[in-house]
Amino acid sequence: MIFKKHAPLRGEITVPGDKSISHRAVMFGALAEGTTEITNFLQGADCLSTIHCFRMLGIDIENTPERILIHGKGLHGLSAPADTLDTGNSGTTTRLISGILAGQPFSCTLNGDASIQSRPMKRIMEPLSQMGADIVSLKDNGCAPLRICGSHLHGIHYSSPVASAQVKSCILLAGLYADAPTSVTEPQLSRNHTELMLAGFGADVQSHGTTATILPEPVLSGMKITVPGDISSAAYFIAAGLMIPGSEILIRNVGINPTRDGILRVVRDMGGDVTVLNEKVSGGEPVADLLVKHSALHGTDIGGGIIPTLIDELPVIAVLACMAEGTTVIRDAQELKVKESDRIAVMTENLTAMGAHVTATDDGMIIEGGHPLHGAVIDSHLDHRIAMSFAVAALAADGETEITGADCVRISYPDFYETLKALMG
Repeated sequence: MIFKKHAPLRGEITVPGDKSISHRAVMFGALAEGTTEITNFLQGADCLSTIHCFRMLGIDIENTPERILIHGKGLHGLSAPADTLDTGNSGTTTRLISGILAGQPFSCTLNGDASIQSRPMKRIMEPLSQMGADIVSLKDNGCAPLRICGSHLHGIHYSSPVASAQVKSCILLAGLYADAPTSVTEPQLSRNHTELMLAGFGADVQSHGTTATILPEPVLSGMKITVPGDISSAAYFIAAGLMIPGSEILIRNVGINPTRDGILRVVRDMGGDVTVLNEKVSGGEPVADLLVKHSALHGTDIGGGIIPTLIDELPVIAVLACMAEGTTVIRDAQELKVKESDRIAVMTENLTAMGAHVTATDDGMIIEGGHPLHGAVIDSHLDHRIAMSFAVAALAADGETEITGADCVRISYPDFYETLKALMG
């Protein structure tokens, strides 16, 4: 797919429903009694993988453009699948469903695409094993495919070495089936959608600092959920609006959960003009409109506790840093290496090809801003966030930019290119 320089970007848009919340709404609705209705669900490939897996586990799910209806069967209503559960490209599906399956009275196998088969699963296998789960990597490499034989689980207090909402959520979901309370303590607080939504369904979940605790065997009840717009999807338009001269973009109905809003704090530190309008709370999640205007940006330092709140936005933040004056340092972001691609290596390689001055480090990047970008051939590595980041970068680069594997955006944002074109006028 070919992209060219363009200015300005103007208009009003909405972005798809939050991917993290969409996944969880399906999973928790399946474990609830009664019907859960989901609107503004993200119809991306990852979330459709979650629907596919729960249908294989015996849950009746109606999927229409207007809404999703999950006809839950309660905490113990799942049934053994007839075949391997295919989680596609979705790390969220793979890790969260493992916690649920660990407490079931049946066995099953989980597998996904080539990316999933290389992503680290020991981070969930170890705590689940401590709870008494029978979970093995069939290739004995700590990755999928995984074989999970349902077991009687014990409550534990787990100190996680990484701040990961997927790890935390996996353990808390296993804790639904444990014989005592289960707690997870993280080095920094990761996104808390699981805690908020499970509480909404009726679970007893408590959070104190970086520790979340869940009590076993709750009765979950179906509910109505309106999924807010995904701030990770909004991030590309925030970046584009800030760095392309003359741009002004209004992004409606975006989730601004404090465990996810790190990009807003970073762009303000960089001098970005982003105004939060019409704040409200929907289903326990804070939501607002974001007005973005072109700004003169400067470099900043990004690290420490803010990293879990913007881990998925770091690729496009790296693009933004190339357009800022001065140096931007991204550190404490080793997690970027184990996403759909090694995002440190891939961003460094591709930004350098466009003329940026970027140095990869073990835990991030050092970006010397202010050097003009030019077109290049960009390998997306079939990573949706890489493809979208470089589509934005191309709008500020001289000449043509070709992105290979650009269709991978269907993972999280099937209409991304159409939305981008609409802003071009």
